[in-house]
Amino acid sequence: MGFQIFFIMPLAFFCEFIDSSLGMGYGTALTPLLLLMGFEPLQIVPAVLLSEFVTGIMAGFFHHRVRNVDFRLSSQDTKVAFALSVFAIVGTTVSVFLALRLPPQVLKICIGTIVVSMGIYLLLNRNRTLKFSWKRIVAVGALASFNKGMSGGGYGPLVTGGQMLSGIGVKNAVGITSVSEGVTCLIGVILYAIFKTDIDWALAPWLMTGAVLSVPFATHTLKRVREKKARLAIASAAILLGCLTLSRALLHG
Repeated sequence: MGFQIFFIMPLAFFCEFIDSSLGMGYGTALTPLLLLMGFEPLQIVPAVLLSEFVTGIMAGFFHHRVRNVDFRLSSQDTKVAFALSVFAIVGTTVSVFLALRLPPQVLKICIGTIVVSMGIYLLLNRNRTLKFSWKRIVAVGALASFNKGMSGGGYGPLVTGGQMLSGIGVKNAVGITSVSEGVTCLIGVILYAIFKTDIDWALAPWLMTGAVLSVPFATHTLKRVREKKARLAIASAAILLGCLTLSRALLHG
C-alpha cells in the first residue's frame, strides 16, 4: 500500500465520525475515496464491512449509554433494530452473490447510481413525517442491506432517513442504524469469507483502528446537537454523499 497507509486511518476516523454522529457516511464516502486511491472494489468492500461491523456495535453501545437511543429489551428502538437486522439478511445475501459475479467497472457504476438515487430521495422528502410503519422499516432495511453488501456503503442514508420518515426521532434513528448496520456488515463479511477465500484483508486493520477511535467522540457530539439541527445535518450529508459518489462514477465510468 505504500504511502497510502498514512491516509487510510485518518480517512476511516473522519468517515466513521460522520457515520456515528449522523447515521451515514462511512462506507458511502470511504468506498469511493479508496477507489480513487487505486484499490479495487473487492479489496475495499469486505474490509469496510468488517470494520463497520465492529464500529456499528460499539456505536450502538455508546449511543445507548449517552441516551441517544433506548436499547432496553422491551423498547421500540430494540424491536426496530432487531427487525432491520433480521430482514437485512436477504438483501445482503443477494447483493454479495451479485458483487462477486459483476465486473469491477459495473460494480463501480452501481455504487454511484444507487447512492445518488438515495440522496435525491432524502432531499425530496426531507420535511415529511409519516406515521410509524413496520412495513416501511422492513422495506428500507432490505433495500439498504442489498446496497451495503453490493458496494460497502449506502446503508445509513436510506435506513436513517427511512426511520425519520417513519416517525422515529433523529437521534434514535442514528443509534438504531449503527446496530442494524453492524449486524448487516457481519453477514456480508461471513458470506464474502465463505464464497471468496482469496480476499485481500490488508486494508481491514487500518480501517478498523481509525474508525474505532472516532466512535466515542461521535456519539457525544450527537448528544449535544439539537433535533432540528441534526435533521438538517443528516439531509445535507445525504446530498453531499450522493454528489461525491456520482462524481466518482462519472469520472471513472
